[in-house]
Amino acid sequence: MDSPLGELRIVASTRGITGIYMENHSHPPDPEALGQLLDSAADDPLISQCAGELAEYFAGTRTTFGVPLDARGTDFQKRVWEQLARIEFGTSRTYGQLALALGDEKLTRAVGTANGRNPISIIVPCHRVIGADGSLTGYAGGLDAKLFLLRLEGIEPPPEATLF
Repeated sequence: MDSPLGELRIVASTRGITGIYMENHSHPPDPEALGQLLDSAADDPLISQCAGELAEYFAGTRTTFGVPLDARGTDFQKRVWEQLARIEFGTSRTYGQLALALGDEKLTRAVGTANGRNPISIIVPCHRVIGADGSLTGYAGGLDAKLFLLRLEGIEPPPEATLF
């Protein structure tokens, strides 16, 4: 689907959405996992629902998603992604806060790695995770996309430090 971020590729199983990938996604799906390429989102009910909900999100009329999800990952990754899904629209969390929510502040780096492998961008809001100092950190769709999504939700990260 077309979006303000460029083309998004939506991938679904029979049970739910398995991925939403941006054009220059740093962790693209294995081509064999993509299945059949459809002519239109309307050709699959889950993809159609997802595309509609994303369009509403980008239009500023949707803050939560109802499309079923079917994320594929390790047990730890799924635990992290469940924590991501609890971050409400318009709010952000740090990697450390997510690690504490999982029961161990020492998991911060592992949380960051799992966050970066989140296959369901936007709906599972990994863009809402920022550095402890409020800085933007890596995002599989690129930092410009992360900044766009944060601003769309009314989250304004602090300005970058400069020398002048």
